[in-house]
Amino acid sequence: MSSTTHAPRVVIDTNLVLSALVFAQSRLTPLRQAWKSQQILPLLSKITVAELIRVLNYPKFKLSTSDQQELLADYLPYCQTIVIPEPPPVTPECRDAFDLPFLQLAIAGQADALITGDQELLTISEPFICPILTAEQFLPSLNA
Repeated sequence: MSSTTHAPRVVIDTNLVLSALVFAQSRLTPLRQAWKSQQILPLLSKITVAELIRVLNYPKFKLSTSDQQELLADYLPYCQTIVIPEPPPVTPECRDAFDLPFLQLAIAGQADALITGDQELLTISEPFICPILTAEQFLPSLNA
C-alpha cells in the first residue's frame, strides 16, 4: 500500500454514532477515536443528520441543548456531507424504511463500509456496493 491511502469512507448508523458520543467509555469508544484521528471519514446526508439530531433530543438521554450541541460538535466536523441525488439510488430491498437513507448514502457516497448494529441491514442478502459490518467486524481493520 502506498502512503497516500485515504481514510475509509464509512456510513455509521445513528445508534452506533449515538452510543459512541453519549457513552464515553463504551465498546464504541474506538470508533469515536477513529473519526477524531481521521482514520475514518464518516459520511452524512441531510436525512441522517436530521435523524441524529432527533434522537439526541429523546427525553431518555436527558441532554440539554448545549449537551446536544457539544456532542454534535464532536462528530459533525469530522464528517463529509453527501448530497443524495433525485431520484435516490436504487437499494436492495429493505423492510425498514428508516434504513433506506443509510443504504442510499453508502451508494451515493461510494462508501468503503456501512457500519451498523441493525440486524435488518446486516442480513441483506443482495450484493451491495460495500461491506455491511458490525462495529466489532470493522474496528480491527483500522489496526491492520
